[in-house]
Amino acid sequence: MSATPLSRPTTDAAPPEAPEPGLAIGLSAVIVAVTGDDPKVLTIRHGDGRESLPSGPLERGHRTLEVGLRSWVERQTLQELGYVEQLYTFGDRDRGEDGARALSLAYLALVREARPAGDTEAAWQSWYRYFPWEDWRGGRPVVLDSLEHGLRAWAAGAASSRMGEIRAERIALCFGGMGGNEAGWNEERVLERYELLYEAGLVAEALRERGSERAAPGPSGVEMREDHRRMLALAIARLRGKIKYRPVVFEVMPPSFTLGQLQRTVEALSGARLHKQNFRRLVEQQRLVEETGETTAETGGRPARLVRFRREVLLERPAPGVRLPGGFGRR
Repeated sequence: MSATPLSRPTTDAAPPEAPEPGLAIGLSAVIVAVTGDDPKVLTIRHGDGRESLPSGPLERGHRTLEVGLRSWVERQTLQELGYVEQLYTFGDRDRGEDGARALSLAYLALVREARPAGDTEAAWQSWYRYFPWEDWRGGRPVVLDSLEHGLRAWAAGAASSRMGEIRAERIALCFGGMGGNEAGWNEERVLERYELLYEAGLVAEALRERGSERAAPGPSGVEMREDHRRMLALAIARLRGKIKYRPVVFEVMPPSFTLGQLQRTVEALSGARLHKQNFRRLVEQQRLVEETGETTAETGGRPARLVRFRREVLLERPAPGVRLPGGFGRR
């Protein structure tokens, strides 16, 4: 995957500026696993009580950035990484100390199980702890009521009527589920929703940056250090989109599993409930799995057949994903 451009191209009339002194480059990892019905991310708790993603400096001696990332993540957390892809390069001014420019290359990593981390301050947390409004598996999240009130007040407080209209349009685009309009919710707009809440001053990170003593609304999710919650939002959005056209969901599955377990994992990642028969029909039509010949009684009812990912599908067609049938949250 190509890196995101860090600056706009220069023109003939504007010679390129000299590199900024003291430029620091770091790597951050959004490490995702699914345990039961819970999508989890590996986090680090710091002395100030805030949490962050596992992060470290760009080290010399590694052939690629990805090799360096795998090296220090495994040293810090004892978590061996499987699937890894680069997400984005974050380069906001003032990310570093003393106002220096600091770049952070964020990566998404998928692992099959949430094993204990090596660092005593590292822990697996549900990603809905940071984005409680993203989980629609039980219907429209109640937390949207409070957020809707704050967003409406933000739109009404715009400097002009036109700006207020623009803000209202953005709210409708990002939070289509407000007002009970479930059909308007797009599960992939995770980053856009967080950015809007940030701009409206409804998350703790925005208030901290502005030096405000006002507390963020209770349902606005757990704060993270620097722009790590933004990185996590991007990772969730990327993964929700990617499971529809690439078989990445199998990176978080055990070697053998039931179709019920597969459905619950897809639901956990997408934040939506899926119709059981439609989902199974979809998986079978795309020939994503094959039977192992074994069964399990762990479901508590009749023994369920165990299946495994059929890797040949990668060679048979270009986009073998788990396409969510019929739109958002259809039962």
